[in-house]
Amino acid sequence: IAYCQEGRRIFAELSVRENLALGAPLNLGKTELAERLDRVHDTFPILAERGAQAAGSMSGGQQQMLAVGRALMADPRLLICDEISLGLAPVAIDSLYEALRSVNQQGVAILLVEQNVHRSLELAQHATVLSRGRVSYQGDPASLLNDADLDAAYFGTQDDTAQIIPSSSLT
Repeated sequence: IAYCQEGRRIFAELSVRENLALGAPLNLGKTELAERLDRVHDTFPILAERGAQAAGSMSGGQQQMLAVGRALMADPRLLICDEISLGLAPVAIDSLYEALRSVNQQGVAILLVEQNVHRSLELAQHATVLSRGRVSYQGDPASLLNDADLDAAYFGTQDDTAQIIPSSSLT
């Protein structure tokens, strides 16, 4: 399991490559570390280009890619992402969601906690709605997007305590 926290939480003074290496287990050999770096670079090519650059000097979207990439260095079977689109430009969000789709297609399950409900439900294979701490809906994300009562619950016109938790599972 790997966790990508809200707010990126990168090490701004360290290089992109150093940040990525910190996500890998300490007991990895050089060959396995290089293989994991290659996989992350395949997912986020900009990180390969910026390997020596100080992480704090990158854009917010690039920093978020770095945070996700660092989590992927653990080679997880489950990736938990918390608010990965928060404060990002639409083009950066597009890149991140495309990367998450690719990661999921490679066999990594993703639990996505996200404020961008419509975008996250496009990626999700299963959705859960919590209202006052209780599950009020579980099932198909497309049905959720088309259900007026659930939409109203999420957006606060009926019950301002509802939360939608989209998730993706292994296919």
